[in-house]
Amino acid sequence: MEFTIKQSVLKEELGYIQGVVERKSTIPVLSNILIESLGEGSIRIVGTDLDVTIRCDAEAEIKKAGSMCIQARKLFDIVRTLNGGDVHFKKEENEWVQMKAGRASFRLAGVNREQYPEIPIFKSAPMKLSAEVFNHFIQRTAFAITQEQSRFTLSGAKFMIGDGIARMVTTDGHRLAYIERAVEAPADTKIDSLIPKKALLELVKISRDSAGDIQFGEDQNHIYFETDGRLLITRKLSGNFPNYEMVMPKDNDKKVVFDLAEMRSAVRRIALMADERNRSIRMTVREGEVEVIAQSSEEGEGSEVVPAEYIGEEVTLGFNHQYLQEFLSNVGSTESTASAQETEDAESDGSNAAAARAKETTSPTRISFEFKDSNAATQMRIAGDSAYDYKYIVMPLRI
Repeated sequence: MEFTIKQSVLKEELGYIQGVVERKSTIPVLSNILIESLGEGSIRIVGTDLDVTIRCDAEAEIKKAGSMCIQARKLFDIVRTLNGGDVHFKKEENEWVQMKAGRASFRLAGVNREQYPEIPIFKSAPMKLSAEVFNHFIQRTAFAITQEQSRFTLSGAKFMIGDGIARMVTTDGHRLAYIERAVEAPADTKIDSLIPKKALLELVKISRDSAGDIQFGEDQNHIYFETDGRLLITRKLSGNFPNYEMVMPKDNDKKVVFDLAEMRSAVRRIALMADERNRSIRMTVREGEVEVIAQSSEEGEGSEVVPAEYIGEEVTLGFNHQYLQEFLSNVGSTESTASAQETEDAESDGSNAAAARAKETTSPTRISFEFKDSNAATQMRIAGDSAYDYKYIVMPLRI
């Protein structure tokens, strides 16, 4: 095989594939990527860890058709240091690959194509959803997926489409994130699958810059996502997802509303004083304000008051501050989240001018906490969000 490709094109496609390539695998061939020719004007690059596979097609000038397998990380490290221009590849008889770019040349060890695992055959993708909506679903739910490998059925998201509604649900047993939105879909369009977290995060990467749709379909064992010439194939998780509807509170009769950026900054500061073992933080809700409190018997305590809209009796709520911070960091739009982080970073660095510029680009977002008492689950929402029905439910900590 012999071909020439633009450095910028190759760098971009290799960047998408790095996330699924195994670096310390017990199967050495999985640290390689497969490159195959497609006709005379393009190549196909494939990376897999056997559970998640990414396939990218890219324009290239094919001089001799064929295939090659190259160590993925080493190739990416080299390509991203090259200057722009053409990169020339030529496979030698012993599976080694000769690579030239400008005045630089390399010889890279390769493996035989027969050793590379077979990729699942891509079925048709009859369903579609805009990349913006898909990424929004993932951003607001993926952080609540369990980190415990033993809890297999909770290590992904339950994704459903039916009756014109798309839903995504995640949980780790202590908290639950739920989002739904009305979508345009044929009446017979139905899907109910458990998608692994790794696949969700890689899907965000390959579709982040897409202004179009993500097409998808499924078979008995896999679910397929395709966008902008890139294909992601993932094994579906097996098992029964918990009955999430039983967790959703039905009788939360109290509600407090406050500014997202103000609460996020306060929790970030006060959590520094929380006990490292139970990570507990208290919120005392009273008329006109929420007081955020944390204390450690060894290090001290801290408190801060955040203005809020609330009428009713005083109630103290207890949370794991990590669960609270992850929610506050992932709600709102991607743009406002980035801006708020920029504001906090600028303030912590003492740069008033930078903080002021960041605040100018941050659109205010209001958050509501709905609760019954200190012993019941608290339901958190974005106040006034009519496009999505989004709920984040957290079990209380005993105070």
